Amino acid sequence: MEKINSIRHDKTQIDLARMRQYRLNRVREQLKSLEYGGIVLFDPVNLRYATGSRNMQVFMLRNPARYTFIPTEGPVVLFDFPNCEHLSEGIETIDEVRPALTMSYVASGEHLESVSKQWAQEIADLMRQYAGDNNKIAIDRINPAGAIALAKEGMRVVDGQEPVEHARSIKSPEEIDAMKISVRTAEAGMIRMVENLQPGITENELWSYLHQVNIAQGGDYVETRLLSSGERTNPWFQECSDRVIQEGDLVGFDTDMNGPFGYFTDISRTFYCGERPPTDEQKRLYQLAYEQVQYNIDLLKPGMTFKEYSDKSWKIPEEFVPNRYFTVAHGTGLSGEYPYIVHPQDFDQVGYDGIIEENMVISVESYIGSPGGKEGVKLEEQLLVTSDGVENFSSFPFEERLLK
Repeated sequence: MEKINSIRHDKTQIDLARMRQYRLNRVREQLKSLEYGGIVLFDPVNLRYATGSRNMQVFMLRNPARYTFIPTEGPVVLFDFPNCEHLSEGIETIDEVRPALTMSYVASGEHLESVSKQWAQEIADLMRQYAGDNNKIAIDRINPAGAIALAKEGMRVVDGQEPVEHARSIKSPEEIDAMKISVRTAEAGMIRMVENLQPGITENELWSYLHQVNIAQGGDYVETRLLSSGERTNPWFQECSDRVIQEGDLVGFDTDMNGPFGYFTDISRTFYCGERPPTDEQKRLYQLAYEQVQYNIDLLKPGMTFKEYSDKSWKIPEEFVPNRYFTVAHGTGLSGEYPYIVHPQDFDQVGYDGIIEENMVISVESYIGSPGGKEGVKLEEQLLVTSDGVENFSSFPFEERLLK
């Protein structure tokens, strides 16, 4: 932990213009390969990826008050929240800014249908101008009124998640540098958590240190509240609470942190609280989780199919299968993203295949806790796929007391 004495990162090292252009080009390459005329992005994470612009990102996750139209060939038009045009000044990936029409009941009330019709006419006009006879328009998400109105304009609406997820899956050198800064920010927050972990602190109080460091370093937000202690570590997916952490508790958490530049840090650790020795059962759970993560890291190589990786992954002991994490590994970028690689026993039902490629960023997961068990252990590492293996973004230590 000594290397992270300073948490002020040199963010100027990132060539933001180059990163933005790479990402926009990636989206257009995918649109072209799928023969789509253009795409409309409402999801603020997708919008940020494609244009590099940000505006009230959490608010926009619920409110469709900001979107962009990207033709496969032609100028990018951003439709922004009223009086926010100044936010796009100097961003070279945006050619024009127009006021957004918010297609939601809260914004339009009884006028929702007419607002949706007006919205669809404007988007359809852009498609006709820049895509000609190609009426296939991708949209990452849209309310029913908007989709119906676009269809009446003669547009064929297709899924916009596919091109954006594939675009996001391969990182440029600038993105990788930005992700390293995000990870170092998270590690600094985790150090603050270690420094303040003692019997008597609540889960919420401990969790707040990660948030504080992230905001202080220009990060965005934390997507989840996945920190739990003691008996609340089993099963996983319990939200952070006012529970007072006790001597001898395990404390598990998943960072799920959108740090500087919006890049996601997805690392999990389980800490041990107190001075007395951990129990043999706590050590067993921890060592199995550690073994699962390390085994699956060693396995990860470019060129493997998702199915091959799943089939060869660490075999979970039968007692822990019912509470297994929902993926073996998944992509990480501006959020948890493509691909999800599921366990072999789940592959036929919910899995899909593809190829692990160089410059993907993959988070390898483990949760070990049996049904009805007293506690559980969550561990996770975030890795860059290189030409011959992987590079770990983090060197944050594991709990030596639980590994002995």
